[in-house]
Amino acid sequence: MKKYVDIDTWNRKEVFQHFRTLADPTFAVVVDVDVTKACQFVGKTTSSFFVKYLYACMKAINSVENLKYRIEDNKIAIYDVINASATIARADNTYGFSFVDFSENFTVFNENFQKEKKRIQNSTNLFPQIKSLGCIYCSVLPWISFTSHKEPNSGNKDDSVPRLAFGGVKEKKGKILMPVSINVNHALVDGYHVGQFFKKFQLELDKLN
Repeated sequence: MKKYVDIDTWNRKEVFQHFRTLADPTFAVVVDVDVTKACQFVGKTTSSFFVKYLYACMKAINSVENLKYRIEDNKIAIYDVINASATIARADNTYGFSFVDFSENFTVFNENFQKEKKRIQNSTNLFPQIKSLGCIYCSVLPWISFTSHKEPNSGNKDDSVPRLAFGGVKEKKGKILMPVSINVNHALVDGYHVGQFFKKFQLELDKLN
């Protein structure tokens, strides 16, 4: 389900219109998040570290309204729920794009993820059956701990699906840190909203239990 922003009365109307005139209206940042507690917890369970932090990420994404905005036919749609389109690897080092339905219930979310993982690992398809802008695109680069990151760009200035990448963990001053990049369309999302996302993401990571 979705509804639409009344652009004429929106307090970001001028900002929205300005950034849509730019050749590339996107911006991106990389932030180290503290996954020390998350790693300690996962070490005591059979749960996947990736599924745990993806769940925390999706809770944070869904808590920030502007990250649920999408440009569609010159309108701004607000999706009720944002799901996860995560890249999932296969044994032959190829991969497929998933579409994992989000649930506030971790058990349900994990079940949804495992179904998509099984589907991808038993097929050669790149794309999921569901096509929706009500998601984020995300991938993992566990081999490196990056400090900058660039996402592929289709050239569509109205592409407004946030893109995230999670890097390899590193230890620093007794903490385990993971770099996370996020790429957003500035016509819809400002630095404030990105800051709210990372604040909520860290809170959710620390709450994993």
